Amino acid sequence: MLAQPAQSLTDLLLGLVVCALAIALLRRRVAPAHRYWEFALGWLALSALGGFVHHGYLVRWPAVATVSWTLISVAIVLGVSCLLAATVEEVLGPGHRRVFWVLRAGGLGAYVGLVITTEAGISALIACESITFASIIGLWAFAARRRHPLALPMLVAIVASGAAAATKVISEDLTGAVYLDGDSLYHLAQIIGIVLLYRAIVTPRRPATPVALPAPTAAGR
Repeated sequence: MLAQPAQSLTDLLLGLVVCALAIALLRRRVAPAHRYWEFALGWLALSALGGFVHHGYLVRWPAVATVSWTLISVAIVLGVSCLLAATVEEVLGPGHRRVFWVLRAGGLGAYVGLVITTEAGISALIACESITFASIIGLWAFAARRRHPLALPMLVAIVASGAAAATKVISEDLTGAVYLDGDSLYHLAQIIGIVLLYRAIVTPRRPATPVALPAPTAAGR
């Protein structure tokens, strides 16, 4: 029997949806940055399926649950890192690893600090990763000004994911009315965000426009 049925089953549903979308994306592969998108969906699927096992069975043993939650947190962090890497490559192009590490250091450093000093949970992880998501939003807002074809769909997907995170702080009265806790509602709401993310990823890219070099002047001949 499942220890936490609602949380475990909604995590399972989320994991299966993300797995299906990751496989579909792997088969399509139409852009170089897709390898990062594929890794991102893969890690997020693994974290959700791990959440199913954690909430369904491992929470019965606190020591084991601590280890399993740590592994799930690592998978989430890796998934978000891949989302940032994909965004950097899509918006700025290849060869910007330094930009990636500078932007990633904020959220990752904050979460590591909380893990060391407190018993950081999912709320702390979401709060710290919001720093990374702010960087991702900033990059896509910059891309929108340059009329990048993925910008608007990506921003919509990110807003949907942010709205899903808001269910973590939903009132107890509302969660009682729908017979689901905040974690379970968060899992279900994340499905919408993930589907929108997939639809954004597969948006057709414009072919690269070659850069025209200036004609040589008489002085330069």
